[in-house]
Amino acid sequence: MPVRIEAIQADITTLRVEAIVNAANQRMLGGGGVDGAIHRAAGPKLYEACKAIAEVAPGVRCPTGEARITPGFDLPAKYVIHTVGPVWQGGDHNEDELLANCYRNSLKLAAEHNIKSIAFPAISTGVYRFPVDRAAAIAVREARRFAAKPSSIEHIIFACFDSRTLEAYNQALRQTE
Repeated sequence: MPVRIEAIQADITTLRVEAIVNAANQRMLGGGGVDGAIHRAAGPKLYEACKAIAEVAPGVRCPTGEARITPGFDLPAKYVIHTVGPVWQGGDHNEDELLANCYRNSLKLAAEHNIKSIAFPAISTGVYRFPVDRAAAIAVREARRFAAKPSSIEHIIFACFDSRTLEAYNQALRQTE
């Protein structure tokens, strides 16, 4: 059965999927944007679960491009997969590859946990200033590559927070059909 990949405009914290992806920071203890919204919606147990993840360097639980998984607690989603996107620095600091790794590692972790449905925010496109069109193209490319291989994943959603982001993701989906 082919993997369904779609973009929708939605609040990711309300989606009834098995896992949502959090555009986290390296500390994994909450922050602004989607990260703060997910922490607020999941409740204080998410903070405690994140705090329990071992630091791999001082103040770093999840390096840029990697992913970690926790329960979803008070969210409709059973799991939260935390990934840290790159801060945009003009495009010549390996940002594209780091962002691609966010998607690759999140999908790999989801498959390892036999997750069937997963929703991603537009990683790095908020305060990290990654250009939305470029980020959407990378996200869709990585989702399609992953979907071409056998795994538990049946449905990948890009949960876009506004119509501009939704259009960028829909454009990327049309270009790769």
